[in-house]
Amino acid sequence: MYPEEYRYSKDHEWILDQGGIGTIGITDYAQKELGDVVYVDLPEVGDTFEANEPFGQVESVKAVSEIFCPVSGEVVEINKKLEDAPELINESPHQKAWMIKVRISNPDELKELLSAKGYEEYIQEQSGA
Repeated sequence: MYPEEYRYSKDHEWILDQGGIGTIGITDYAQKELGDVVYVDLPEVGDTFEANEPFGQVESVKAVSEIFCPVSGEVVEINKKLEDAPELINESPHQKAWMIKVRISNPDELKELLSAKGYEEYIQEQSGA
C-alpha cells in the first residue's frame, strides 16, 4: 500500500529522496483522515524549513491541518497543479499529489524517518488495531 522507496514521518508525510532532492507529500492515511481536500497552501520556491517545521496547510471539508517538512531543506519546486486541483490529494496522494521538492540540507535526517513497513505498524498502533 505504501511505496517501499519512500520514507515516512509520524506526522503522516512521505518523502522520496532522488539524489539529494526530496519530493514530499502526505500519505494515503492522512488524506483519508482529512476527507475531501478543498484547498492547499504551499510555500514559495526558495523558502527554507527545518525538519518537523510546518511548510503549508491542507484544508478539507472537515478541518485545516498543517503539513510538516520531514527533513531540513530549501524548496526548489512546488506542485502548481494542486492550486487548481486540490482533490488530487484524495485521488493520488503518493504519485500526482506531491506538494513540494526540497534540496535536502541534512541527509542524515532521512534515517530518522520510518520505512513503509514501520509506518504501517505505526498507523496500526495509533488506530488501536
